[in-house]
Amino acid sequence: MGNSTLYEDLIRGYDKQLDHSGVSGDRIAKRLHALSEIGYTEPGGVKRPGLSREEKQAKELVKSWMEEAGLTVKEDGAGNVFGTLPGQSEGPAIASGSHVDSVPNGGNFDGPLGVLSALEVAEAWKELGVVPKKPYEVVIFSDEEGSRFNSGLTGSRAMTGNITDMEMKQLRDYDGKDLAQVLESYGSSLEAFHESTRDLSELELFAEVHIEQGKILEQKDQPVGIVSGIAGPAWMEVKFSGQAGHAGNTPMLGRTDSLVAAGEFVSRLPELPRAISETAVATVGKLDVSPNGINVIPEQVVLHVDARDIHQEPRDLLVERIRNLASEVAETHHVTVSLQQNTSILPVPIADELQQELAELLMKQGIDPVRIPSGAGHDAMIVGRHIPVAMLFVRSKDGISHNPKEWSSLSDCVHGVHALKGFIESRMAKA
Repeated sequence: MGNSTLYEDLIRGYDKQLDHSGVSGDRIAKRLHALSEIGYTEPGGVKRPGLSREEKQAKELVKSWMEEAGLTVKEDGAGNVFGTLPGQSEGPAIASGSHVDSVPNGGNFDGPLGVLSALEVAEAWKELGVVPKKPYEVVIFSDEEGSRFNSGLTGSRAMTGNITDMEMKQLRDYDGKDLAQVLESYGSSLEAFHESTRDLSELELFAEVHIEQGKILEQKDQPVGIVSGIAGPAWMEVKFSGQAGHAGNTPMLGRTDSLVAAGEFVSRLPELPRAISETAVATVGKLDVSPNGINVIPEQVVLHVDARDIHQEPRDLLVERIRNLASEVAETHHVTVSLQQNTSILPVPIADELQQELAELLMKQGIDPVRIPSGAGHDAMIVGRHIPVAMLFVRSKDGISHNPKEWSSLSDCVHGVHALKGFIESRMAKA
């Protein structure tokens, strides 16, 4: 059984006054519903892993809509889909899009809303008989979420040449298949994947619409917001080592308890980002205790820290202070500590000029322009290393995402489409 009520739930309460300038809320609702049927899970969510049969089926459906809208469609060796609409003049294209893969039992808006918003801009031009001033591309990136390989943004990294041969060799999916085997099942090859790196001078700008995955817009009572920057994560493995002993026979004085040290580290960690930046965050999301016996003093604790900020300098300062805290705590508790940084992705700030342009467009729609840092990664983060990018967030009910309860009202979604359309048209008008 599919998600039979999604269309009705979306259209109920929709403000039909938003159907103007060629944009159709009904069309967006029907398409969100159609995509929700692919990889449907019983709680009302979806399961579409990257480079899976379900992701490919979703792409094929969107490709058919692209062709109906008059776009020329092609797919590269990484599974990225590009629908191109010629402009009145030649030159670099303005692109927009997102992804259609999901986390296991994910929601119906994370990714698809960005793809359908980008496509709706082209549909609106078709309705109005408008030829855009510059070439326009609607993009679907492969495997953004990373549920297949525990390493996401695969399609955008392939397109931009930001995935190394070593990384490709190390990728293994949940069934133990390597990237070559997964690509073969998908209908591609490792050689074609290599060839998917693109000449990025063909693109002038990339704009992405995405659900907020937070509560700021809901708190501000605004349907759409402006992303001020995309945080770059630094992931660190911190290992505290002490000495195991009997919990009953070992006196408290003289113990070297690695978990006590780790506990102080975890409790003091939240102080660090607050002292550095309003947009910095740090989280311990994983912790392993050894030997993990109820009557044994912990000999070793390995924990993982995720540190982020939308600006590189404060993010790097945060990493340095995390290192210093780990050393200080280890010395206090007479244990040893080692820290290894496993991931470091550069943050991507959004240009002030683009933020201001979006703000002016939102005000024309009667929307108070709220600026929001994105703590989550997006394809725009990868593309933004090479060309200018902009992002719009659409309000998320209760801030829920990666969950079947993920929800954005159709009115909010269409507000996002109008903002995207206005922004793209504004950028196309510039020389």
